[in-house]
Amino acid sequence: MSEVCDWCGNDPDYRRYHDEEWGVPCRDDRKLFEFLILESAQAGLNWLTILRKREGYRRLFANFDPEHVARFDDEDIARLMADPAIIRNRMKIEAAINNARCVLDVQQEYGSLADYLWAFVDHKPVQNRWSTLDEVPASTPLSDHISKTMKKRGFRFFGSTICYAYLQAMGLVNDHLVRCPAHERCTKLADL
Repeated sequence: MSEVCDWCGNDPDYRRYHDEEWGVPCRDDRKLFEFLILESAQAGLNWLTILRKREGYRRLFANFDPEHVARFDDEDIARLMADPAIIRNRMKIEAAINNARCVLDVQQEYGSLADYLWAFVDHKPVQNRWSTLDEVPASTPLSDHISKTMKKRGFRFFGSTICYAYLQAMGLVNDHLVRCPAHERCTKLADL
């Protein structure tokens, strides 16, 4: 009998996220930017906390439009710091604005954030075959490399562990457990 990945438990928000989004190969720049902000905001926190603040982030970060966010100034930072709908950490907020500018640079140079990121995996998701949650790494040589490369480009709050979580979420790496129905579903999507 197949079971979903252990980490999502029985929480309905977690289950919905696991079943509908996590690990699905994403090539949409806006969603890739959204998760760049959300994964960076999650550093040191529980993912469910961020997931429940997602709508606040969507509203306050211009529906994750990197061009708009890149123009945020000190007044915008003060506005964001005052709103409990998001994580009010100045360094994370400033990193999100900085990363929006970096995304625009990447888009200018590579045509899209998706083309830039997917080139790291030869445009095909890494297909892992983990049996238990204990086997799933927190980081890998791939996430080490991408994190270092992106840091050189100026990205912030994107260490190897955050990078790996991002790769998993955006489907560049399929880390659904093999017994999970989403593993096969995401594997099939990789061929599209």
